[in-house]
Amino acid sequence: MSAIRASRRLLAGTAGAAAVALALTACGGGGNDGGDGGGGGESLTIGTTDKVTSLDPAGAYDNGSLAVMLQVYPFLMNNPQGSSEVEPDIAESAEFTSPKEYTVKLKPGLKYSNGNDLTSSDVKFTFDRQLKIADENGPSSLLQNLEKVETPDETTAVFHLKQPNDQTFPQILSTSAGPIVDEDVFSPDELTPDQEIVDGDAFAGQYKITSYSLNELIAYEAYEGYEGLLGAPKTPKVNVKYFTDSSNLKLEVQDGSVDVAWRSLSPTDIEDLGGDDSVKVVKGPGGEIRYITFNFDSQPFGASQPEADEKKALAVRQAVAHLIDREAIAEQVYKGTYTPLYSFVPEGLTGATEPLKEMYGDGEGGPDADAAKKALADAGVTEPVELSLQYSNDHYGPSSGDEYALIKDQLEESGLFKVNLQTTEWVQYSKDRTSDVYPAYQLGWFPDYSDADNYLSPFFIEGNFLDNNYSNPAIDKLIKQQAVTPDAAERTALIEQIQEEEAKDLSTVPYLQGDQVAVVGSGVTGAEDTLDASFKFRYGALAKG
Repeated sequence: MSAIRASRRLLAGTAGAAAVALALTACGGGGNDGGDGGGGGESLTIGTTDKVTSLDPAGAYDNGSLAVMLQVYPFLMNNPQGSSEVEPDIAESAEFTSPKEYTVKLKPGLKYSNGNDLTSSDVKFTFDRQLKIADENGPSSLLQNLEKVETPDETTAVFHLKQPNDQTFPQILSTSAGPIVDEDVFSPDELTPDQEIVDGDAFAGQYKITSYSLNELIAYEAYEGYEGLLGAPKTPKVNVKYFTDSSNLKLEVQDGSVDVAWRSLSPTDIEDLGGDDSVKVVKGPGGEIRYITFNFDSQPFGASQPEADEKKALAVRQAVAHLIDREAIAEQVYKGTYTPLYSFVPEGLTGATEPLKEMYGDGEGGPDADAAKKALADAGVTEPVELSLQYSNDHYGPSSGDEYALIKDQLEESGLFKVNLQTTEWVQYSKDRTSDVYPAYQLGWFPDYSDADNYLSPFFIEGNFLDNNYSNPAIDKLIKQQAVTPDAAERTALIEQIQEEEAKDLSTVPYLQGDQVAVVGSGVTGAEDTLDASFKFRYGALAKG
C-alpha cells in the first residue's frame, strides 16, 4: 500500500466513525429532508424481514445481503432498469478480446466515497480475494471459470478464463461475486467486519451507508460520486428497517410508518392489503425457487452414517420426490402467489424442462405413495425412514412454518417417514447448513442473473454453493460445457440434458416458483421499475410524492 493511500485510509476511517454517530433520519418516512443526490428531497423508509449475513461480498450469497450490496457497491457490469441484459456499469467498455480473455476498461477518475481512487488494482484485488477466501457462505463458486486477473494499466483489467467462449461471464460480473471493493479497507485474505467496512466509507454505488445496526436499521445517503449506469437515485435518503415479525411490518405499512414493504409479508397479509386503498400491491417477474436440499453425508443412509448405503440414500430422496404435493403447498400455504415447480430451472428460462413431473409422483405432477413405497422397498428399506428436516423461521417469510408443517404431513401420511421438523434463525442456519448439521433442509434461490446456468452451476458443479457433499463428474462436465457453447440450440440441448441427469441424482428437490412482490404506499412511485426482469430490487428507482 502506498503512503498516500495509507493516509487516505486513516482519514476515511475517521470520517466513517463520525458518520456512524449520525441519527437515523426520518425513520417514520414522509419527512422532507432536502439534500442533494437527485430526486424530490423526501426520504423513504423500506421495511423487510430479510436478514443481512455480511456486508463483505466475499462472505454472503443471500438475498438480504445482496439487497444492501446492490445499493452501495460499484459493479463492472449491471442491468439497466427493466432489462435482463447486462451493460457496462462503472466500466467504459467490456468485451472478449480473445476466447479466453475478457477485457474491461474502467471510466476515468472513479473514486470511493472515502476519497480513495477506484482503479484496476481494486478490480484485481476484488476477484483475487473472492477466490482466495472462498468462504462457505460466499459466492466464489460463480467464479469457477476465472483463472486470474491482470492489470496492464490503472483503468484496464483483463480476466483470463480457464475455458473459452464463456457465455455467462459478463453476467457473473453483475452478481454477488461482482461488487468492486476498496483494497485499502478490505482484508486480502479474510472477511472484513461490517462495522470496519462502514467506518471505512468504502462505497461507490448509488448510495453510501451513513448508519448501520445489523438487522435493525441501515441509513443510506446518495453518493454524489457515483458514475455508473443507473444514474443518480431519485431519493437522496433511504432508511431500511428490519423486522423479525411480518405482522409488525404489515401494521407499519398500513399506518404509513413504512413506505415500502419488500420481503416478506405472508400471502394472507398481501391478500388483505390488496383491498386497502392506502397502499398498492406491486408484482413483477421473479425467478425465485424453493427446494429441499439433501446432505449426502448426513442424510439417512448418507456416506457418514453408520448404515451408509448409496442405493438406500437415493431411494430416500426419490421417495420424498414421489410424495411432495406441490399444488397443495402452492394453494394452501401461498394462495397462488407461488406455482408448482418440477425442475431445477424455472419456467420461462431457455432450456427449462419438467423431468420431475415425468419421473416422480403420478407422472402428472401429483404425489404417489405407491411409487414412493416401491422405491424404498426396491432399495431394501423396510422400516419408516427417520428424517430430520430443517427450515428457517425468519428468512423465507412467515409462511415457512406452514409450508414445512404441510411437507411433514405429506411425508408422514404415507407411513414411510417419521419427520423430525426443526427450525433455526437464518444467521445460525446459514452456518449450520454447510457444516453437515442438517440431513435435509429448506433453501430458496433468488437468481443472480436470468440464465439457466445460474440454477445449475452454483448448485451442482464441484465445490458448489450448497456444499452438501454432492459430486457427479459427468454432470459437472456438462454444466461447464453448456457455459462455453456459443451455438444457442446446442447449449439449450445441454441444459435440457443436465436437468434430466440431475433428476436421477436428486441433490435437491425443487417444488415452488414465485414472483417478486412489494407493498407500497399510495404516494410512492418507481416500485414497478424495481421489480424488473433483472430480479434486482434497487432503492434508487423509488421516489415519494
